[in-house]
Amino acid sequence: MAFVGIALLIIALGRDSARWAWLVGFVWGLAFFLPHIWWANEAVGVIPWVALSVAEAAIAGIACATWIWVRRIDWVERHRFAQPVAFAIIWVTLEQLRQVWPFGGFPWGRLAFSQTDGPLLALASVAGAPLVSAAVVIVGFLLAETVLGLRRVRILTASTAALAGAAIVAATGLIPLPTQAESGELNIGAVQGNVSEPGLGAFNNAREVLNNHAAGTEELAQSRPEGWFDLVVWPENSSDINPRVDEDAADVIDGAVDAVQAPLLFGTDSYTEVARYNDMVLWMPDDGPVFSYSKQIPAAFAEYIPLRSIARVFSSAVDLVRTDMAPGTEIALVPVPVARLDRIVPVGPIICFEVAYDALIRESALGGAEVLVVPTNNASFGYTQESTQQFAMSRLRAVEHGRATIQISTVGVSGVIGPDGTVWEDTALFTPDHLSATVPLRTTLTIADRLGDWPIIAATALTVLGLLAGIVATIRRRREGRPDGLATGVSAGAAPTEPEPATGGHRTRETSAEAADALPAATEAATPANERA
Repeated sequence: MAFVGIALLIIALGRDSARWAWLVGFVWGLAFFLPHIWWANEAVGVIPWVALSVAEAAIAGIACATWIWVRRIDWVERHRFAQPVAFAIIWVTLEQLRQVWPFGGFPWGRLAFSQTDGPLLALASVAGAPLVSAAVVIVGFLLAETVLGLRRVRILTASTAALAGAAIVAATGLIPLPTQAESGELNIGAVQGNVSEPGLGAFNNAREVLNNHAAGTEELAQSRPEGWFDLVVWPENSSDINPRVDEDAADVIDGAVDAVQAPLLFGTDSYTEVARYNDMVLWMPDDGPVFSYSKQIPAAFAEYIPLRSIARVFSSAVDLVRTDMAPGTEIALVPVPVARLDRIVPVGPIICFEVAYDALIRESALGGAEVLVVPTNNASFGYTQESTQQFAMSRLRAVEHGRATIQISTVGVSGVIGPDGTVWEDTALFTPDHLSATVPLRTTLTIADRLGDWPIIAATALTVLGLLAGIVATIRRRREGRPDGLATGVSAGAAPTEPEPATGGHRTRETSAEAADALPAATEAATPANERA
């Protein structure tokens, strides 16, 4: 349906007005983001949910307005099949903006994340989420061209667009996604301990949640032969009582580690005088805590409160976050000693919302991570689709970096994902459960890892240059007396006597008297020389 959504947006952008295009994109964005992030309403209330949806929709509007300026460039206007590429470049640039703004960014709902069960997923291994999003835009654009071509009885245009879209999808299927182990295999277990009830109060009894995960670990130990596990992982916030300073919690952790006879990687908090950190702690048998990774991108209005005094006016829930969370400074990498392999296995812990951010996960893969773990806490979002959406992101990251990936949640959805994005095991929401699997350890870097940020840097540069060129083209057009609202280009095969509603670089006429007066000249300019003769 992502293709259909983009196609409908392209058809709606036929009018040559940047302000109109912004409005169309904004409404389109609201229609998507309000239901897509409904879980924000579940967690923090109506006003934060609507405010975030409005901010994300506004960026979609900016992308559409930018497209209007860019398609006024003569070269873009003349070359019909350059237009989908141009619009795709603009789109992924604005998706990148959503990774950094507002308040540190919120890249939820990127088009790439729609493809985990779609035909374009393999492109993630080539140039990451930006390429997948771009391909969705191009195929959607070509779908719009196909529909409009059929409506106007332009069989050649419609057929060419349809074949081009089909070729992109078919070519994606030729991309290899290797899954074989390259540096051994890891026997890994994961425990979903569950909570008493969903919602913001799910962790009021933190000790009960800790005990749930300990009990689940004992069950996990019984599911496999003694000494089978190389590593067991618990979710984010699985021990809200820090066992590094609380002896009772430490005893519970020690008991769980003894049960599985393996290192345990689990989520907890740590506090300083001025801040707190969201940590993943590696706890070894006999040695206790030996390493921790602190989340690098805390979630705004959930783990820290920007503009607290203003935010409090709109939601009293901000006071539930008593101490703002500070960002960690080290890359997401935990060195896990694996006795069976007689070596250290680098594991990449991607905590919760960090799974939505490209560069952070790439850093982990480039740093040597041979398997990815996504510990998360979804209890606050109830029975919404937040956890499922996050699981889709984990599947895309598995393909993007060619690594087996384990998402483990306090309440679900949890699962084991192969390096090709296939789901090997998964769990249901709000159910105590556990997973175990032998996953391949891989060291080969994908093309996406090697390219790094260059695709998005190039897209951003082209978008800026395109916008500047579009402004120059608009100024020239107005100096030549060509109103922006007129259709100044008509595709081959169109009747030369009447401009049409259009997609791509073709614009509809205005109803003003000025536009009506200018129509004959514009039509004459648009008519091919042989037809005028």
